Order: sequence, then C-alpha cells, then structure tokens
Amino acid sequence: MTGLYGHRIGANMAAAAAAEAIGTFVLVLAIIATAIPAALGRPLAGGPYNSLAVVLANGLALLVLVAAFGHVSGAHFNPAVTLGLAVTRKFPWSYVPAYLVAQLGGALIAALIAWVLYGTAGRSVALLGATQPTPGVGAGRVFLVEAVVTFVLVLVIMSVATDRRARTGVAATAAGLALAAAVFIAGPLSGGAVNPVRALGPMIVAGAFTDVWAYIVAPIVGGIVAAFTYDRLLRKAAMPEQHHETMPEQREPSR
Repeated sequence: MTGLYGHRIGANMAAAAAAEAIGTFVLVLAIIATAIPAALGRPLAGGPYNSLAVVLANGLALLVLVAAFGHVSGAHFNPAVTLGLAVTRKFPWSYVPAYLVAQLGGALIAALIAWVLYGTAGRSVALLGATQPTPGVGAGRVFLVEAVVTFVLVLVIMSVATDRRARTGVAATAAGLALAAAVFIAGPLSGGAVNPVRALGPMIVAGAFTDVWAYIVAPIVGGIVAAFTYDRLLRKAAMPEQHHETMPEQREPSR
C-alpha cells in the first residue's frame, strides 16, 4: 500500500514512526523558536522576528521536511493528516496510534528544547510559542478558523500527494505554501496552530491551556472533512483531456 509522497506503508514501521517523531520535532521547534523571540522582542539581525517570520517558519519547515521524509513516513507530522487519511482508507488504522504518539512526542521534545534554549522568560512570558487566542476572540471563533485552515491544508495534501494525476515534483512546495497560507489566515485570530500537536506540545510544557479543546478538535474535524471532500468528490473529476475526447461534437460522424 502506497501512502503520501510515494511512502510504502508498513515497509518499516519503526523507521516511519521515528521519521514522524523527528519531523514533528523539527517542524514544531522551527515554529516556536521563531515565535518565542518575536514575543520577547529580542533583536535578531537588526530587529526582532515578527508575524511574517512565523508564517515563513511554518511554510519553509514543512516544505523541507516533506522533501526529506516524505518517502520514509509520508511526512504527516500532524494528527489531522493521519486521521483524515485513515477515515478515507488511505492509511491503516492499526498504524494510527504509533503515528500519533510519535507526533506528540516530537512536539513535546521540541517544547522542552525551546525551554532550555530560551530559559524562564521563554516559558513564562512567551509560553514557549503556544498558540493563544487574540484578546476578544472566543473559543467558537478559534474552533471555526482552525477547522477552516486545516481543511485547506489537508485538501491540498490530499490533492498533491494521493492523486496520481498530480505532478509529484510540486508536492512538497504545495504543502509548505498551503501551511503558510493557513497561518496567514488564522494567525491574527488563533495564532494559527493548524495542527493539534503543534498546539498541545508547548501548552503542556508551558502549562498554558487556553481553549485547548478547540486547538485539538478543530484541526481534526477540518482534516477529516477535507479528506472526505477530496476523496468522495474532487478525486472523481475527469481530466480535461478525457472530457474533451468524449464530447459528442468531437466524435467522427458514423458512416
């Protein structure tokens, strides 16, 4: 059985789980290590990081990691992706627990490393880059925006990494840019987690659990809806060339 980005599912589960843990660790560390100095206002190359830097960290990290580990584990790095694939039978349920544990473990280690790197201020002031709602934004809006942007991310991944009609050379770039776009949209409202473990890892280590249920449930709901939407609707669309060839006016007249 072939998974995302040509990954052979079940070929080596130990290696796949390790890749998921390492990949999630690097992804989350890249994101929160950009968010923490932005929150602390620490100068870097002439000025502190800003919101744009956080967006770029999300997109570039995912792009690189998909290219590096896609063939090893499918480069899920996100329970919303894993569960979306599982409910559409693109990934065996028996492997889901190993992936989820690996992803959460990688996120927790990333948060712990960030705590060591940035010290007490990184945890007490910046909350280790944990996603938090903007003042005045309630849990309902957090849920909605996180579900919508995760829908976008998983829909793109389903398209470029599970459909044979897609050009495989653009898969990593498309996934990275989709995550960047998602964080652009959600950042001003929820911080843009787009991933339950990206939210949960720093929350656990920092002890900050504001609207934690929304950051866990919303991406999973969005990811599952996206997987069903692509698998049951968009995947069935005919190629333009096929449609063109079967148009009645293009057929030769019978003799």
